[in-house]
Amino acid sequence: MILSAGYGKRLNPLTLKYPKPLLKIGNQTLLFNTIKFLEKYGVKEIVINVHFLGYQIIDYLDKKKFDLKIKIIEEKDKILDTGGGVLNAINYFSNNPFLIINPDTLWNKNYHDELKLVEKKMNEEKNCECAMLVVNKNKSFDINLKGDFNLIDDLINRNDKKNYQYIYTGLQVINPKVFANCKNKIFSINEIWNKLIEENKLFGIKSKNTFYHVSTLKIYENLKNKF
Repeated sequence: MILSAGYGKRLNPLTLKYPKPLLKIGNQTLLFNTIKFLEKYGVKEIVINVHFLGYQIIDYLDKKKFDLKIKIIEEKDKILDTGGGVLNAINYFSNNPFLIINPDTLWNKNYHDELKLVEKKMNEEKNCECAMLVVNKNKSFDINLKGDFNLIDDLINRNDKKNYQYIYTGLQVINPKVFANCKNKIFSINEIWNKLIEENKLFGIKSKNTFYHVSTLKIYENLKNKF
């Protein structure tokens, strides 16, 4: 699943006219880059949720005609946030763990090996209900990004909030059963993560790649100049 329903407010005024996944780095959109990353990894089916300016993403996908199956889910009335967006799409997945990915990271083939490690952790760690790819703050192109977690022996924790060292890259493999008891329709996936942290069921794999993330308008302009 590619999460594409957000407003991208930190990139205003660009994202007042275009949804963030359709912003370009080089000649290709962020969404194109993410789909091609998944396609080259061997993914055959993708679910994409849309809300703000979602019609632009729908038109874009229709014109591009990608070689894998894409299901679009429109959050028409209200944006459901990250957790609610996944829950709204949960019936399109089997009972097996599935990949959730954000399109505002510049994914490349170097991440394929790391995605394999995420999958391996999910398959082999008995207690793992979600495995995510994280990166140390010192490998972030945007030096102002704050950390999201700490990591000890591959277990994600949120102790020592003032000194989080690891950033969520935007890639995770998660067991759909963790959404089974969700009562709210609109909620952040952080609620799921926090519960899994309490139960020692959220694991992290350290990325070795430089983390290029379209976080702000200034960073976006810098990335355009770099690539």
